Order: sequence, then structure tokens, then C-alpha cells
Amino acid sequence: MKAVVYRGPRQVAVENVPDPKIERPTDAVIRITSTNICGSDLHMYEGRTDFEQGRVFGHENLGVVMEVGPAVENLKPGDWVCIPFNVSCGHCKNCERGLTNYCLKSNQPGIAGGAFGFADMGPWQGGQAEFLRVPWADFMCLKLPPDAEQKQSDYVMCADIFPTGWHATELACMKPGDAVVIYGAGPVGLMAAHSAMIKGACSVMVVDCHADRLKLAESIGAIAIDYSKEDPVQRIMDLTHGRGADAGCECVGYQCHDHHHHRQERPNLTMNNLVNSVKFTGGIGVVGVFVPQDPGAPDDLAKEGKIALDWGMLWFKGQRVATGQCPVKAYNRQLRDLIHAGRAKPSFIVSHQLKLDQAPDAYQHFDERDHGWTKVILHPGS
Repeated sequence: MKAVVYRGPRQVAVENVPDPKIERPTDAVIRITSTNICGSDLHMYEGRTDFEQGRVFGHENLGVVMEVGPAVENLKPGDWVCIPFNVSCGHCKNCERGLTNYCLKSNQPGIAGGAFGFADMGPWQGGQAEFLRVPWADFMCLKLPPDAEQKQSDYVMCADIFPTGWHATELACMKPGDAVVIYGAGPVGLMAAHSAMIKGACSVMVVDCHADRLKLAESIGAIAIDYSKEDPVQRIMDLTHGRGADAGCECVGYQCHDHHHHRQERPNLTMNNLVNSVKFTGGIGVVGVFVPQDPGAPDDLAKEGKIALDWGMLWFKGQRVATGQCPVKAYNRQLRDLIHAGRAKPSFIVSHQLKLDQAPDAYQHFDERDHGWTKVILHPGS
């Protein structure tokens, strides 16, 4: 089959790799029809992780069941499914508690949590390919309604970014009527804004410096704040009558930039802005990716996965911070149903729908944040 293979920093190639097959009785093989390029793929694409050369990218996957193992009971060939990015067994201690983001069986002993096509997240091949093997398929696969094929550019967002954006608002303890600030208007930040709107926020403020992304935030009723033109903390304080936002979401991660110094990375910038623009006793949800080591980082602290955090101010303000990858299965059924009912339309962020062969070019544009490249869906086999 054809697949998107990592060949080193800023190099991917579409190559022929062996077709996946049923390896365990609980496996399924899916023919992939939609697979997204994600912002977290870019960390690996840029060579900022230890993702192995020759491995296949892709953790936002949707398609049709081709084949199932003899122990699979709930799926049959022809079913349309969306697959969570988390690889989870369904019966370990964490999965039983709903913490499918920290499955104890999908990674090596001592590390909780697995994912398709992801650095340090287990051996699983990614889905930017014509086919994908899904382990523990009965537990993993989310079956889709009859409109799956026509609405697949919405449903595919249930694999990662829509649940992850929703999770950011949950981690921030957002309630209806809250003023919510979201740092980052990439796909996850825009999904957090969409989620906050659906959940009844009275205002959603989105901070970024890319005009195309801020325009998308405005298109769903959010207030756009361009941090290259104004101090975002001051603007948020002004918009909230000096109190600060009730809830804040970190949707940027460890490669955040200081716009004033030639786009220099400042890994603590977003977290400290959140501490200073969320109210006393407010909640902060952190879904942007941070890593335990980052050898390519700009400063010695960040190389060790540390940041200089405004801890004293955070403590003084009595804020709560919650972090981590999203347990997709905690949300994906509800979000699927919101899409089916027409209450959610996460595809508003999609800028490009391309053939698998166009992936190398798409990675380059998305990585360089070229204007208009907000979200790419690849369609293998098209």
C-alpha cells in the first residue's frame, strides 16, 4: 500500500509499505478514506522528537472496515468508523476508569498511553496510508451514521482535534455563561472555541497572530485577539472588566513564539499569559503538547522539558491547572451525535482536501503556517 513515511527532519515521502494484516483475533483492518495532518505531526516532521525514520504518520483516521479478526463481534466489513488517536485496550485499570489516553497495555511497560503513528506512543503504524490495522477493534472503533461518507470531513475530526478541543474546555472547568480565553487558533484552538460556543460560553476570546486563523475564529462568533498587534493579557482584562477570563485553554504547546523577536520560541510564554489573563480561582486546561525532553529547544531549561512558570502568581490567584492528552472515547460519541444533528460542524476549519500523493507538499505548507493552510485532509485512494 501507499503510505506517508518519515524520512528525517522536514522530509516525508509517499512510499509503498507492506499492507497491514490481522495479527490478533481482536484486530480489524480499515480502508482509510480520510486522514488529517495534525499540528502534533509537525513536531515530529520538524525532527523535534525521536520518531523513527521509515515509520508511517497519521493519527486522525476515518474509513471503512475491510476485514475483522475472529474475536471481533460489533464490526463487520462495510461499516464506516472513526478511530480515536489513542490506542487503548479497554480492560486495563486506566481504560476501565475511562482514561483511554493512559492505557497501560498499548505502550512499553512503565509508560501509559499509546497512539497511532506517534513518537514515544508505542509501535503502532499511522493511518496516512491506504489501510490501517486497528487493535482491540470492538473497543476502539466508533461506528458512524448513514451520512458518514458525505459528512466524513466533519466526522474525521472526532479522531482527535474536536475531542481534544472539547477536553481543553473540560480541563479548564468551563461552565455555561463563562468568559473563555483560548491561546492558539490552530485546529485544536479553533475546536476549543467551537466547543466553548456549543457549551454555552458567554464570550470566547481567541489569541493568535495568523490572520487566516483568527478570521475562522470570528466566523463562529469568537473575539479575535492578534498578539502581534496588541498585548493579549491587557485586551482580555479589558474585555472582562478587569477580572480576567473564567476559564483558559492552552492550545499552542512547547513551540510557542514571541512575535516581537523574529518568531523566537519562548516555551513559557503562553502558560504565563494564561496565569495573568485568567481570573482568581479560574481554571486552565493545557492540551498543547509539552515534552519531557526537547534537545532542539532554544534554552537550557526547555531542553530538559522545563519552563520558568509564574508559579507565585498562579498560587496567589488560586488557579487550577489540568493537563494531558485527551481521552477521545470520553467524548467522541457525543460529538458524533452533535455532528449528525447539525449542532456541530467542525469542518469549518478545513482548507485543503488532497490526494495522499500530495502529502509532502501539504506538510511543507502547513509547517510553514502558509496563509490559508489551516487544516489538511488527505484522501487515500481518491
